[in-house]
Amino acid sequence: MIRSPAVAGRFYPSDPRVLASEIDDYTSSEAAQMAARACLVPHAGYMYSGRVAGAVYGSLEIPPSCILIGPRHFPYGAPMSILTEGNWAAPFGEAPIDSALAAEIARACPRLREDPVAHETEHSLEVQIPFLQRLAADFRFVPIVLASDCYAPLEELGHGLARVLAAQQKPVLLVISSDMNHYESDEITRGKDRKAIDRLLAIDPTGLYDTVRNEKISMCGYAAAVVGLVALRDLGVNEAKLLRYATSGDVSGDRDEVVGYAGIIFQ
Repeated sequence: MIRSPAVAGRFYPSDPRVLASEIDDYTSSEAAQMAARACLVPHAGYMYSGRVAGAVYGSLEIPPSCILIGPRHFPYGAPMSILTEGNWAAPFGEAPIDSALAAEIARACPRLREDPVAHETEHSLEVQIPFLQRLAADFRFVPIVLASDCYAPLEELGHGLARVLAAQQKPVLLVISSDMNHYESDEITRGKDRKAIDRLLAIDPTGLYDTVRNEKISMCGYAAAVVGLVALRDLGVNEAKLLRYATSGDVSGDRDEVVGYAGIIFQ
């Protein structure tokens, strides 16, 4: 199976030369690259969130194999979906699914369903692919998208991912895709996002889950973040760093209705 791009030419350039130039600009850094177990990056159009994502990707040693987990924005397909075979077409060429790793995850996480429909039009993972292809040699990945918002299944999935990650002989990067608060003023969004970011930096999955719901923070990938935090806690990860934060208002100049973007690494 080959998945065709859903948002190339809209969220990011479809011309590989233009795309390469943009990504090189977003990821340029004089700082030494570091290893990490996971990162949280946004998934908006590159003109809005590319510099936040690039600050993360440009700071990391990207291993060849990554697990990408993010929200399913559209009401199609299974609520917890994985693909274990196939390639994703992209401007830089096809990105292959890491079938061996995906099969391990599917066995360890029985709530996941093999479902191409859930991935067909979803952009939250797709926009990560060009960054990772540009920066990682022989890049391959496992795609997981979520529409479930019940804590227990998310926790179960996080425990399963941790077991798989702990068993790997080579580094695997967990990429959590999420934008932050949506379509409120810049001031309100920054205040709400700070509360969620504090829980992310504390690697506190229940705290993030409760904060997002109680404070009415429209963080679209919070389910994926909860899963990732559960896995990181199981793996003994206790260090997190916010590399960059911005809102769409920083680009558009519109401060009345913005979307927040955070870039975080977990070591």
